[in-house]
Amino acid sequence: MTLTDADVTTLLAPAGLLFVKRMNQESVRLPPLPPGHSAASAGPEHGRFDSRPDEIADVDDADMPDKVNAGWFRMAAEYGLFNEDREFLLSVCYARYWETGTGDDDIAWIHVRLLEEWDFVASQVDLLRSSMAGLLTERFVPEFMMASLDGRMKLNTTVWGNGTVSTIVIRPHDAYPQPSG
Repeated sequence: MTLTDADVTTLLAPAGLLFVKRMNQESVRLPPLPPGHSAASAGPEHGRFDSRPDEIADVDDADMPDKVNAGWFRMAAEYGLFNEDREFLLSVCYARYWETGTGDDDIAWIHVRLLEEWDFVASQVDLLRSSMAGLLTERFVPEFMMASLDGRMKLNTTVWGNGTVSTIVIRPHDAYPQPSG
């Protein structure tokens, strides 16, 4: 089923996210990565920053929800995800590839506001659910991509092949200096 903006608004509300508007894809600016690199394969020299070790959780750990929420929020605040109104961009799947008839998922960036009361894990919002985690556990595990409105940073909370979940930030203008050769 293809989602509407009204559907997305309703689905995101339990997580503490207020839908502002769906973005025109051409207006979304994301930080650049070198050719052949994704956020997951980028290194510190490309502006990648990782969760602290105490923020990385096994998908089945009892404290996974608290670690994921706390790690995400710390990195979002520290690396500039939010504007002054706690707004940012969230990547959302409006329709899966088998529903679009094109062979591709209908992915859109939406402008959202983080409300005072939020929880990306306990809310169990399907739009924030990891499909990869279903291979590792039956419990709800979040996975999502976000970006700042100014295009300076991108944030991914993701599930890794080793069964852990953590957050990474891509912020190239803060990349570590390249070693001189």
